[in-house]
Amino acid sequence: MNASPLIAYTDRWSVRAGGSIAVKVSSSAAYQADLVRIRSADPNPAGPGQVFENVPAGFAGRYPGRVQAIQNGSHGVLPLDRLVLPKEWTLSIRVQPWLLDRPQAVLSWVGGKGLSLYVTQAGAELRVGEAIARVAAPMLERRWYELRVIYAGGALRLLQIPLTADWGVDGSGEAQLSAAIDLPTTMLLAAAPAGPAFRGHLNGRLEHPLLLKGAVDAAKPIEPGADVIAWWDFSLDIPTQKISDRGPLGLHGALVNLPTRAMRGASWRGDVLNWADAPDQYAAVHFHDDDLYDCGWETDFVFEVPAGLPSGVYGIRLKSGSEQDIVPVFILPPTDTATAKVAILFPTYTYQVYANFERDNFDDEFRARRAEWGVYPHHPAEHKEFGLSTYNFHRDGSGVAFSSLRRPVLTLRAGQMAYVDRKGSGLRHFPADMHLAAWLDAMGIAWDAITDHDLEREGVGLLSRYACVLTGTHPEYQTPGTLNALRDWLGEGGRLCYLGGNGFYWRVAASAAVPDTLELRRSEGGTRAWAADPGEYYHAFDGGYGGLWRRQDRAPQRLVGVGFTAQGRFEGSHYRRMPDSYAADLAWIFDGVDGETFGGFGFSGGGAAGFELDRADPLLGTPPNTRLLARSEGHQAHFGVTLEDLLVPTAYALPSNAPDPLIRADMVYFETAKGGAVFSTGSITFCGSLPWNNFDNPVSTLLRNVVTRFIA
Repeated sequence: MNASPLIAYTDRWSVRAGGSIAVKVSSSAAYQADLVRIRSADPNPAGPGQVFENVPAGFAGRYPGRVQAIQNGSHGVLPLDRLVLPKEWTLSIRVQPWLLDRPQAVLSWVGGKGLSLYVTQAGAELRVGEAIARVAAPMLERRWYELRVIYAGGALRLLQIPLTADWGVDGSGEAQLSAAIDLPTTMLLAAAPAGPAFRGHLNGRLEHPLLLKGAVDAAKPIEPGADVIAWWDFSLDIPTQKISDRGPLGLHGALVNLPTRAMRGASWRGDVLNWADAPDQYAAVHFHDDDLYDCGWETDFVFEVPAGLPSGVYGIRLKSGSEQDIVPVFILPPTDTATAKVAILFPTYTYQVYANFERDNFDDEFRARRAEWGVYPHHPAEHKEFGLSTYNFHRDGSGVAFSSLRRPVLTLRAGQMAYVDRKGSGLRHFPADMHLAAWLDAMGIAWDAITDHDLEREGVGLLSRYACVLTGTHPEYQTPGTLNALRDWLGEGGRLCYLGGNGFYWRVAASAAVPDTLELRRSEGGTRAWAADPGEYYHAFDGGYGGLWRRQDRAPQRLVGVGFTAQGRFEGSHYRRMPDSYAADLAWIFDGVDGETFGGFGFSGGGAAGFELDRADPLLGTPPNTRLLARSEGHQAHFGVTLEDLLVPTAYALPSNAPDPLIRADMVYFETAKGGAVFSTGSITFCGSLPWNNFDNPVSTLLRNVVTRFIA
């Protein structure tokens, strides 16, 4: 892990003019802060460049540096200040370790000598001060155990009781320890204290912490009864970070750093697949030593946005010696207004889901290109302390289900390169979407910036102020709120340009109880980085079924006429015009576009149709009045059909060497009720072709025709 001496994040990604954004900075030295407007974000020397315009700002000036720490790892905190221990008592907890590479804390009593329970590969451990008692019974990963501590007669007994049966393995055992017990002030779950911080975080699941009166030494698992002193029931408050105590003292607590809830517990039987139908079977919480929700940094300064600042994408620029960090912020017009006929709907939910994605291509070739071009210097592979992407796995092999804004997001930076693209710039997400912003500026078309987060907050009213809304290159992740707003706006006459690929694909959940966070459960099928386990397909945040919108009868084709069909490496090809494009009533779309084919160029993979492709499909909801304008062709052999369209391996489905008809990008146009319309490109690399030849090319001409018509 390399040091990052200058890095920052903001308390929100977007704000209306007249509002404010808090800026949180970590720097080992004093730094200078100012404001720029980001016009272009492409580091490729042959591309449109990284273009920053200086903008006056009230916060501009010099600030003292301070290093702000990060505490990774999820855990629970339970105050025990009102606890009175009886002469004899029993402490019980269920644990399912997922990674036994080192001793890991199951729970810890803070106060005096303390008391801690650990899991290890060799067996459970009980620690009191320097004394340790070890159970001589090996533990297995992903198996459930009950750990029970019995205090009677001044001695402690530790019982390890397997709750999962395995042939040939006896995971039961016990150990004893004579030690005085101090009254605890706090109980930690899944971590041990280390001064003001924590250590020994658990990678695994916990369920049903119980504190009972008397010595309960029966071999069968403990069930709560009248002898309960405290019962922290994780089947309660699943959509939140609360921990509720069902005992008489009400010793309620909280989870820290977003462990995953609504997880299958030791009593899950496989006959109930929705946690809301049987919360007691989903009373487990999955903790990870690399979880991160909120860095908790203090605010260094506040950006008070002037009411007259034009809408657009700005950057809070920080400089210290040779180090620089520019944190993007999206500035909307003042409340209830629009300052242009056109808006770019920046897919910030997708940015958030991908945040800090550690791609597997960070190699010597990538580093060489980064140095040659002056690419943004910090890569998630070098800075895992800033938290993971939902495209990554936790250390224990479980998929990352949450992504928070309350941390530095290295992938949300101008000049951040995703791939070594031999035909272009290799940009994804925010820097790639700035190709569209630069194109609008080059065409002299005024535009406002809006985001998914704003659409969630404001609903269809946000869109209704604009004659035309343009998407970014990859609006993949949608909540019910954002998807419904787009649908309703189109139904009222909205005009949408969907300028990407693999959009409107996955369902995610947001929550007021856990602000600034998205939850993702990758269920059933689809092209996915990891797969949720059966029974864990429903979001904890909103109880909604996770996975593809297509599985919920809301395929992208219903909204924009096309949906995800194929994917390959980061390479592009061209489109060929289809017969509909020559119809007299559509001549305006191709005015000034010559030839049968177009788009075989660009800064994203060398072609306007590439990487991730969408197709029209009436069976999935493409409207019957859809006009097929163009279709891509000539895709490389590494392209394959999306997994949700495969019933058997392709070797069985197609003759040898036969091209797959589903590997294509369809460019379509259709009109909706009340004068609305949709234009879709069916390709994630389309916008990368807009700046080609200084924005003078057939792709640019075609989009200008559409946008001009939509706002006329």
